[in-house]
Amino acid sequence: MKLSKNKILVTGGATGIGLGLAERFIKEGNTVIICGRRDSALNEAAGQYPSLITKVCDLAREEDRIELYNWISDNHPDLNVLVNNAGIQNWMTASDADFYEKSNNEIEINVTAPLHLTNLFLNLKSLNTIMNVTSGLAFVPLAKVPVYCATKAFLRSFTLTLRYSLKAKNIEVVEIIPPALNTDLGGKGLHDDFPPVSDFINSIFEQLKEGKVELTFSTSEGRLKANNETILGYFNRMNP
Repeated sequence: MKLSKNKILVTGGATGIGLGLAERFIKEGNTVIICGRRDSALNEAAGQYPSLITKVCDLAREEDRIELYNWISDNHPDLNVLVNNAGIQNWMTASDADFYEKSNNEIEINVTAPLHLTNLFLNLKSLNTIMNVTSGLAFVPLAKVPVYCATKAFLRSFTLTLRYSLKAKNIEVVEIIPPALNTDLGGKGLHDDFPPVSDFINSIFEQLKEGKVELTFSTSEGRLKANNETILGYFNRMNP
């Protein structure tokens, strides 16, 4: 993937990893569009980085995803990079009264949305790169976030097959595999003791420069390379 002179859409780009990606892409000389549910968060991001283009979009809603694509197609038909970053994480168990409702919402945003957006944006003739943000938890699940882990495992599997199926179209498919980072994913304060997003971003951009398509950092590197026995050891340590 070339790192400059792209037009890039980052979903969930107002906070966390999405904002970190948007910031770095701007610094590398790209035009960046971000979307998210909250107008206030988008405005705050644009205040930090005035060149950002923002679009309010609730990716849990099919009609919003279609409207986002139509808006891009009409106003930014030269967009060439789609970053499926938006995601939510619910700490819950299957016995919770609201488990099914929360699960549906998590699946809609973490699975259905990137599938739908990928299908829509492949209609753009300019599209040459898709980047999917999965997780180290795609390899080793944490029982406290069962559906989140399952959605990321799904997205990793989809990303592998997508990379294969789009070879003939010369569309590059990149998987970004973060470990736990200091973001508000899952709730404020839950990840305060983990590495900063900036360290993660610096690492994956070095890997992009090397031409890698599976981008890891810290513990996610080991999980990508682990065999079944090692994964079981990780699981037992994470879920005592």
